[in-house]
Amino acid sequence: MEAMELRHRLARFALGHRFLVLTVMALATAFFAVGLQRIEVRTIFSDLFPKNHPFVQAYKDHPNFGNPLTITVMVKRKDGKDLYQPETMKKIWDMSREIDLAPGVDHDQILSIATEKARYTVVTADGIYSNPIMDDHPPTTAEELAEVRRRVNESAGARTFLVSEDGTAAVINATFIERLVDYGQLFTFVQDLVARERDEAHEVYVAGWPMLTGWVYFFGSDTAKIFGVTLALMFVLLALHMRNVAGIVTPVIVSAVSAVWGFGLVGWIGHPVEPLLMVVPLLLIARCFSHCVQATERYYELLQQFGDKHKAAETSLVSLMWPGTLGIFTDVVGLLLVAIAPIPALERFALFTGLWALNLVPTGVFLTPVMLSLLPRPKNLDHLLATEGQGGALQRGMQTLLVGIGRFAVGRRARFTAAVFVVLSALALVEMFRIQVGNPVEGSNLLRDDSQFNVAVREINRNFPGLMTLEVIFEGKSGRIVRQADTLGTMQALQHCLESGPNPPTATLSFADYAPEANRVFNGGNPKWAPLDPDDASAAAAAGALMVGTNAKAYLHVTDFEQENGTVSLWYPNNKQATVDAALVEARKCIDQVGTSHPNFLIRLGSGSIALQQSINDTVDLYQWYILGALNLVILIGCSFAYRSFAAGLVLLVPVNLANVFLTAAMSLVGLGLDVNSLPILAIGIGVGIDYGIYLLTRICEEYHLAHKDLPLAIRSALTTCGKAIFFTASLMTLGIAPWYFLSELKFLSDMGLMLVVVMLINMVLALLLVPLLVYLFRPRFLESDISVLSESVEPAPGGLRVSVATL
Repeated sequence: MEAMELRHRLARFALGHRFLVLTVMALATAFFAVGLQRIEVRTIFSDLFPKNHPFVQAYKDHPNFGNPLTITVMVKRKDGKDLYQPETMKKIWDMSREIDLAPGVDHDQILSIATEKARYTVVTADGIYSNPIMDDHPPTTAEELAEVRRRVNESAGARTFLVSEDGTAAVINATFIERLVDYGQLFTFVQDLVARERDEAHEVYVAGWPMLTGWVYFFGSDTAKIFGVTLALMFVLLALHMRNVAGIVTPVIVSAVSAVWGFGLVGWIGHPVEPLLMVVPLLLIARCFSHCVQATERYYELLQQFGDKHKAAETSLVSLMWPGTLGIFTDVVGLLLVAIAPIPALERFALFTGLWALNLVPTGVFLTPVMLSLLPRPKNLDHLLATEGQGGALQRGMQTLLVGIGRFAVGRRARFTAAVFVVLSALALVEMFRIQVGNPVEGSNLLRDDSQFNVAVREINRNFPGLMTLEVIFEGKSGRIVRQADTLGTMQALQHCLESGPNPPTATLSFADYAPEANRVFNGGNPKWAPLDPDDASAAAAAGALMVGTNAKAYLHVTDFEQENGTVSLWYPNNKQATVDAALVEARKCIDQVGTSHPNFLIRLGSGSIALQQSINDTVDLYQWYILGALNLVILIGCSFAYRSFAAGLVLLVPVNLANVFLTAAMSLVGLGLDVNSLPILAIGIGVGIDYGIYLLTRICEEYHLAHKDLPLAIRSALTTCGKAIFFTASLMTLGIAPWYFLSELKFLSDMGLMLVVVMLINMVLALLLVPLLVYLFRPRFLESDISVLSESVEPAPGGLRVSVATL
């Protein structure tokens, strides 16, 4: 009773001081509007990875080994000639120097056959020299071109990693500094460079994580237009249904206020927003739109009964305050619990969107009835609230469909419907566990298969060992470990184990690959001197010979500047999850074979693109269950408390969890993997589904008492009133989001559009069919309880329409 009295007091205050409420709302909106100019939408590379994963820790400890912030540019002849042509050499030379001008580039980490880091060793009567493959200018004469060809062939590293096996392509690698790089500027710079260098004889391909982010930024610029189409469609559909000022203006104003509060809050907090997760704020705008439409529909029912705008608005607020807040609470919890996953980008996302969802209480719950009470009374209530067989085509269609659903939820067909649900759920559960965690394609699943980026990835992988590396790090305990025989011998043993395994890498590289050649050259060039003696003196001599005439920075890809740490780099043909899994299995097996701990060094797995990709997959795969479990627990406790019945909580959780099963199964069937970007959508799907269930279950309880405990009649009545609002709002959101699939060049947004359409449809069907079915079959005892704490019934006026106020 205290809770009910509190609702009445709050409703009387809000509707009795409407202009005060509007003034406070306007001031708050102005405050948050100031924060809009501080919003920053950008990617922070290191924040995309789990903080506590050993692979991420290895990357942070040794960022120069296999740094994923690397762009690979491949120049390839298209006319069948090899690259040893004057015009091709000039392109490689020019691009190697122009990329050094890119914003945020690490000037010490640019490598091609035209840079000084690409070297060959020559022995003369005067001594041993390590010289650049190209001199101080690109070759132009036949003699100079032949000399460059000879030098490339004498440099094992250049022949394997910088020039393709058929001699028609060369690559330029450039690594970037995270704190300095601006992905948008970098993308524009590189695309302009590529456009200048492409011609009839040459194709230029560019790949690498910074370019992938740049493409996301580039296609993301169209996202606002696509979102505009979504909102316009929702507005048109709303206008076609409502056809009155109050029903159209109220959702638009309330949703706009909610959006300003949400975006303004993130501006004031000062946290950057990950571009790929911007899909969720739009969903929250749509959710506010939906809440507002549902409240408007309820207001119309009460207005037709009372005939007084003020009383109808106040009563609708009283009736919807608690169930509406409970529904929003589930949205908030679902979003905040995403922060359980220890990924900084997701933690910021959870805080931002969770607090945004919380503002639906003052906007969607309180502002809506205040606005409705001030706007003109609709003149088409009879049309909007028409019963079966009456009203417009849209209203008649919804009524017919909902009556049909009711026939399958109660009566003789109920058990048949239950059997169908059991069979479908079992099949979906099997498919659910087949979903792939990680990347299912070669390249990136964020972009379409025929995108420039994915085409570039495939071409570079086809001509070179690959773009993706796995780094096995040799971490020194004391001394310069790459000058020690045990280190070099263990590196060679590890590489031999991997190369002779069932899933060998396309190439391997370590400091141990350079040392034998240096030993041979240092000892007069005789091949018999290539093998190292198993003692530290021989290893130190070989390492010293390697450094003669060159800068230690030339070997930063295999050892650090002090030579206290090293790495064995492993290349693989693609980054499909099956390839990643096989690579890690073989790496772990071979590391166990050579031993992880040695007197002077420790072997750590690992770093590089493959390890970092797997760190995300491991975290998502584990924490999806933590998030799901915690969400179920919180919702069960909250709903059980609200309805004062544990059974009510279970009735609401069954369809919600089945929706999660069906959604995951659908993702598996269409080939979508579960990753850091799709994980929040699953959490949101649960919040959306529980909203529908809460309102419909409350209405069934209300109708049960009004229908003198005739449960079939109560369910049918709830479906044709509350169910109509559920069906319309779900359809409104579904039709508004569907165009994403067709309009977006960003495959991720297309996939999310498809996923959200599936989320809405699944939750709508389960709420309208499974919730009443469970209530009918099990007839839980909470139906007999007094639920006035949750809502409040309104008895029909004499000769009027019987309604209850616990509707949407």
